[in-house]
Amino acid sequence: MKSLLHRLIRLDYLIHLKSTGTPANCAQKIGISERSLYDYLKMLKEMGAPIKFSRNRGTYYYNEEGRFRISFISKHYEQENADLMAMAD
Repeated sequence: MKSLLHRLIRLDYLIHLKSTGTPANCAQKIGISERSLYDYLKMLKEMGAPIKFSRNRGTYYYNEEGRFRISFISKHYEQENADLMAMAD
């Protein structure tokens, strides 16, 4: 069973390539229901993704260039970053 994170990454990839197809096709490619697809799209939009649907092309796409970046940030990195920000003030 694929995780939510894996499916969101796959959805981001398909949107980036402009090859999602219709909502039904996209849901099938990811292995979820069409209803779940709309929930996933809502999650991505709530995280700031400028997602649109092109009726001419029949695909979802990003309205501006960009990608999601999901990574682990250690406390050490966060502290260094906070220290740098404090020095800039």
